[in-house]
Amino acid sequence: MSLPYTYESQGRSTSTAAILAAIWAALLAAVLLLDAALWIMGALALATLPALFDLITNPVSTFTLDATHLRWTSGRQDAEIALREIDHLRFDTRLDMSVRLSVMRPSGVRIKVPYLATPPSAELESVAQQAGLKTQRHHFSLMG
Repeated sequence: MSLPYTYESQGRSTSTAAILAAIWAALLAAVLLLDAALWIMGALALATLPALFDLITNPVSTFTLDATHLRWTSGRQDAEIALREIDHLRFDTRLDMSVRLSVMRPSGVRIKVPYLATPPSAELESVAQQAGLKTQRHHFSLMG
């Protein structure tokens, strides 16, 4: 990988559509075959509305790192930080094995990058080091 580096993720995915269809099929089967209460199944179906919204709207999140700036957009969030204003990038591995990214300023202020805009950590770490950024990895912290 080389600079400029760009990563893009979309909210619409086949796995989301498949899981959503399976949940709706299970709820419908419970109503038709098990005579489950319609209002309870309807309440459970409400929990799938955020996934349905993502399938319909297909939000796009981006992350860009070039020789002078780091930028990201995700939903209504966007940021642009000059590389000279970054002390280091912090990669936190969570218990579910997901990696969260934070931009650490020299003053100690932490700016969290939205999860949907976070590129694969190994790829980003390599590119960040090429750009002259320091990186830190922290594994399995429960807070932070």
